Amino acid sequence: MNKEEIMFQKRLLELSRVSCTRGIVTFSDFLNLNELNILHTVPKNQLQSRYETYGGYRLAERQMVAFLPDALYYDYRYPFQVLEITPLNHRFSEKLNHRDYLGAVMNLGIERCKLGDIMINSEKALLFVQDSLAEYVIENLTRIRNTSVQVSAVSEFPDSYEPEYEEIKGTVASVRLDTVLSLAYPLSRSKLTAYIESGRVFVNGKLITSNGYRLKEGDIISVRKMGRIIYDGVLAETKKGRNLICARRYL
Repeated sequence: MNKEEIMFQKRLLELSRVSCTRGIVTFSDFLNLNELNILHTVPKNQLQSRYETYGGYRLAERQMVAFLPDALYYDYRYPFQVLEITPLNHRFSEKLNHRDYLGAVMNLGIERCKLGDIMINSEKALLFVQDSLAEYVIENLTRIRNTSVQVSAVSEFPDSYEPEYEEIKGTVASVRLDTVLSLAYPLSRSKLTAYIESGRVFVNGKLITSNGYRLKEGDIISVRKMGRIIYDGVLAETKKGRNLICARRYL
């Protein structure tokens, strides 16, 4: 680990210590994939309390960590809210992407670690943000590029929520990480191999650096700055011995 990652690990250990010694639940900021991987690889004997992670729904990529004391005697909730961002006038709104929404929120002076996932469909975006900043975003986020927007809090959000996705089917010689990624993304195998070996690919939140890693049905594959897919398994075997597989690529 580099110096920054070592300092981050120390912050996690301190949150764990405080939870244990004071008997309270302590929370981190939203963690990205690399930070979650650091958390999951901390030796268990260094953590003084158990932990859980959550990002607002089952498939959330960016998640908070809750460190829990052994004698937890009260209910707790993660300190974030879900905000809905919609154009004031759909007729004259632009087609906005993830970068547009993220850039507009961060231009308000908000750090990325205070924000969870951003999900986008044709009509609106959903943003997870820490409690302490939710009202600030509601009051101050009024424009994204040339589109006037309004922001409101979502009172209830289902854990079963699934972002919009594109279903992908195709044949591969074997169910390896690189072959499945090459089906999902229009990149050469060599470029995808470089992504994997440079530490940009995670499977179920765990960093994977081997392009030959064999996938299992239901595995969630995340590629930093490119998105994520779920590998849904083998549908059939062709006469030539290749595997017809199916995957979902989230938009």
